[in-house]
Amino acid sequence: MPPESRSVLEVRGLTMTYGEGATRVEALRGVDLEIAAGEFVAIMGASGSGKSTLLHLMAGLSHPTGGRVVIEGVDLASLDDDRLTLLRRRRLGFVFQSFQLLPVLSALENVALPLSIDGVPRAERDRRAAEALERVGLANRAAHAPPEMSGGEQQRVAIARALVAAPVVLFADEPTGNLDTVNGDKILALLRELSDEGGRTIVMVTHEDGDAAIARRVIRLADGKVVSDGPSRRVLA
Repeated sequence: MPPESRSVLEVRGLTMTYGEGATRVEALRGVDLEIAAGEFVAIMGASGSGKSTLLHLMAGLSHPTGGRVVIEGVDLASLDDDRLTLLRRRRLGFVFQSFQLLPVLSALENVALPLSIDGVPRAERDRRAAEALERVGLANRAAHAPPEMSGGEQQRVAIARALVAAPVVLFADEPTGNLDTVNGDKILALLRELSDEGGRTIVMVTHEDGDAAIARRVIRLADGKVVSDGPSRRVLA
């Protein structure tokens, strides 16, 4: 991370253990890293390397066994469940392999849902949701429900929903996993555009070298530890 960059996410000594005795598994073993504002970072590793566990801990979706995660100077361990929920809803965005859209709602309603839960007035949330859909190229599909849309379009709606609250970090867990190559490439290009032109901080988990190459920086995990961390071209070479 360049010395002049502002760190928005810090991980210090992060460990995660599951089970006990003979069934004990160390998913993470003392991970340290920093992510600066505006970085697009891909986290890679084979199955069982700890990459999805690391993303879930950084996003506050689960609690580590040891170590700490700090977002914008706030140690997630210092927050009770209610305040952690608010931080996730207001400051973090999430895109998953499964689109997790409500089929009975329109694209606009799906995107506006986090704002509705947060009590934002309808006119304001509809305006912001429409802007988010336009940002991902789906302004003309706002009234359509997910079953009327392609997989690539549904993932774009999911990205718009993740962007609608202007998150400080956008977390993406295998975002192209349910898409064909053409639509997957479009989603990766959109994420790169959001980083390059929109200044978004993006942390993406993937097991594909081709997907990771779209990021500026790649962190590779093996057996719960960081084994390489640097510019994507160097790490993937």
